[in-house]
Amino acid sequence: MHADTGGLAMCSPQWVRQRQGAAARIKLPGNASVSAVIIFGDSIVDTGNNNNNFKTLARSNFPPYGKDLKGGMPTGRYSNGKVPSDLIVEALGIKELLPAYLDPTLQPKDLLTGVVIAAGGAGYDPLTAQVAGVASLSDQLKQFKEYIKKVKAIAGEERTNFIISNSLFFVVAGSNDISNTYFLTGIRKLEYDVPSYTDLMIKYASEFVKDLYGLGARRIGVLNSPPIGCVPSQRTVAGGVLRECDEKQNQASQLFNSKLSAEADELNKNLPNSRVVYIDIYNPLLDLINNPTKYGFEVANKGCCGSGIIEVTKLCNQIQPAGTCSDDSKYVFWDSYHPTERAYKIIVQQILDKYTNFFF
Repeated sequence: MHADTGGLAMCSPQWVRQRQGAAARIKLPGNASVSAVIIFGDSIVDTGNNNNNFKTLARSNFPPYGKDLKGGMPTGRYSNGKVPSDLIVEALGIKELLPAYLDPTLQPKDLLTGVVIAAGGAGYDPLTAQVAGVASLSDQLKQFKEYIKKVKAIAGEERTNFIISNSLFFVVAGSNDISNTYFLTGIRKLEYDVPSYTDLMIKYASEFVKDLYGLGARRIGVLNSPPIGCVPSQRTVAGGVLRECDEKQNQASQLFNSKLSAEADELNKNLPNSRVVYIDIYNPLLDLINNPTKYGFEVANKGCCGSGIIEVTKLCNQIQPAGTCSDDSKYVFWDSYHPTERAYKIIVQQILDKYTNFFF
């Protein structure tokens, strides 16, 4: 652990012991410390918040999801193993897995080092979560307020304020807005073109970051939208007979991303003592997709689960006849929408190497 000893003096030995459960792989600058990691957004980072939400199809708490996690148990992570939430806390030496806030087995002490509040299917646009039947970002903000109350009950106000101000926050959203709410269902096409829809997304993204700041968050990483037109399901739906990348969706992502980057700069200027860090995942994932062999992958246009071209969530299950591929480490994608743990590891390592110092 690379920790600020002055900060740790405010914390109980029990808390320190829990934080030492994993060996840190990322060196933090100077005296910097990270108390906890708290993540909002969608299925890229959700670790099980939809498990007991039977209004939605956006669940993954059944085999073969999680087959490469310790014990091979499905937990609600949308992959074969760990997802970026886990890989971030593991690299920081905080803990091995970042639990879902709504996990009924969550222990009070788990709250002190962070949770995932994200819900698979959510987006910046409130309509995205509404259509999916999941917690919107405003719902997630309410859950964060509950989280703060619970931490105060455990640790007291002063220590809670220290934990929140020294935590890393990540917001991962946007892909469902573009792929589902705009292009697939076409609901928003009736009133918005792509430029005005991405403006709407930015408005909600900016408000969410300001709301987090108002609740004490100071180090906030905002991930941009991936090349959503190149994920297997979107190739199938919109990529023609050859299943090429859908450039319309990719161009929408790129437009959103350029606006998000500019908005992050504005937020940094206007929110005192904040570090709002714009994080590019578009290009790292696109490089894996376009140059799979460079990273030791063999398949980048299909997922490992089933036929690999359409199966995701409920369609990726144990009874679908195609089963799963024999070696998911050769695949960039686990299902038709979400990368494999191995692909996530490569992307998360690149992100941490590039952006960690910007938070301090």
